[in-house]
Amino acid sequence: MSKRIDFRPVILAGGSGTRFWPRSRRARAKQVLALDGERSMIQQTVERLKPLAGLDHTWVITNEYLAHEIADQLRGVPAEQIVSEPVARNTAPACGLAAFIIERQNPDAVLGIFPSDHVIADEPRFLKALQKGIALAAAADNMVVLGIEPTRAETGYGYIETGDFTPDESALRVRRFTEKPNQMKAEEFVAAGNYYWNSGIFLWSARTLANAVREHLPETAPMLEKIASCFGTPEFEECFRELYPKCENISVDYAVVEPRSAKGEHKSRLFCLPAEFSWNDLGSWASLYEYQVETRLRGDGDGNVAETDGHLTIEAGNNYIYSPKKFVALVGVENLVVVDTDDALLIAHRDHSQDVAKIVKELQIIRTELI
Repeated sequence: MSKRIDFRPVILAGGSGTRFWPRSRRARAKQVLALDGERSMIQQTVERLKPLAGLDHTWVITNEYLAHEIADQLRGVPAEQIVSEPVARNTAPACGLAAFIIERQNPDAVLGIFPSDHVIADEPRFLKALQKGIALAAAADNMVVLGIEPTRAETGYGYIETGDFTPDESALRVRRFTEKPNQMKAEEFVAAGNYYWNSGIFLWSARTLANAVREHLPETAPMLEKIASCFGTPEFEECFRELYPKCENISVDYAVVEPRSAKGEHKSRLFCLPAEFSWNDLGSWASLYEYQVETRLRGDGDGNVAETDGHLTIEAGNNYIYSPKKFVALVGVENLVVVDTDDALLIAHRDHSQDVAKIVKELQIIRTELI
């Protein structure tokens, strides 16, 4: 990658810690947990980007519950570049604010938007794809998304419909984005062969994204610009708290990328880079179980994945068990998620692991100390 390109990763690290309850909590959300190794998810995210951007060029958008823990885990990232949202407003205002702040510093800087909680293997290929995408984003008013070749008809991911290759065959043009289709549509997309999962990894210049927010979020953009103008001054926190809650609560996919794709395949300047690396969006206990079985991190001969102080299974299979301080015995059960912490115990069927968030919603009323 050319050294002349000013690349700045923007790590999205909000979240309320609902999907991995009871391990995750409001102040210990998924991205600050070590779910698949010694380092937390956000530490892994930042570490894999170091060959392309130093910590002094790295930005994190988080919330007041997680900011202190993230700052502690990411020593070396400047404190002012760990931006703590006063309220959650989804990814469009978060990305837009980063774009407006960085546009004032260098409008040609290329922003990389990265979720803080994804698992990526084969990092050399990942970095190679990023280098290609950064160069494409820097070349013109282009938007680049990394696409993942689907392995199943997943309804929990967004899809990218691709069209023609660019003349140099380095990327595919994007026809449209579809957010989380139903099962029938997902099966159609996978069968078509020209659809990719939306990884949530975007590359664009600060100017390109800022202008797109101005175009597609005309009521929110002036407030984000005002907040950005206060960045680095004593008035920033007050301005942030006053104006940010008034911003539209919407994802960057819906707010910017989808309307951009409506301009047409050859006019939108939207491009997809098919990923040639392993990618996993750990979105639930079930997906963590599947990932660990696939990578053979902890799976036994019966498909049980266990992180315990010893365990025994009899006629039990395909269970996920987390109880690091206890011995656990399972007899005659299948497809369970068992998660034991100091103050809570979760037992769920793997097929219902997405419903764990409903528990947290109920706890907000009856046991707030557990969220």
